[in-house]
Amino acid sequence: MPQPHIRTARPEDGEELGALDRAAWSTLHEVTPEPQPPYRPFFGDRYPVHGCLVAELDGRIAGYVRLAQPTPFPASAHVRQIQGIAVAREARGHGVGRALVRAAIDSAREQGARRITLRVLGHNTPARGLYTAEGFEVEGVLPEEFLIGGTYVDDVLMGRPL
Repeated sequence: MPQPHIRTARPEDGEELGALDRAAWSTLHEVTPEPQPPYRPFFGDRYPVHGCLVAELDGRIAGYVRLAQPTPFPASAHVRQIQGIAVAREARGHGVGRALVRAAIDSAREQGARRITLRVLGHNTPARGLYTAEGFEVEGVLPEEFLIGGTYVDDVLMGRPL
């Protein structure tokens, strides 16, 4: 399989990214209920187009990553946070997630950030392994922060310098 091509999202990607996001929904990485119609737009005030990077394989969208400043305060302007990542089921295992994480790191650097952070559910072993392999370290754990499907799940805070 070819290497994924990473690019900045375009407004016209919203419908396809929304469909990918809904198809990728899982209690492995989501704390919100499974989306039901009518669906919210993929892009909006909280998640603008310019904060999203898209992975393409063979000209088709295979995944995305959202990158943003974690708070609106000037005191945290030097930090970027991965605020969502998804890979299409058929593209998993082909380096798309790794390419997206690396692109997010590069983008954060280009934006002048000194750190990049993320939050991941404690039971999401595949994602935690990817993040660790890309230099992220556990910086904190909120034990049993979420109740998902009758099970308490930790919220793991990870980060790395740039």
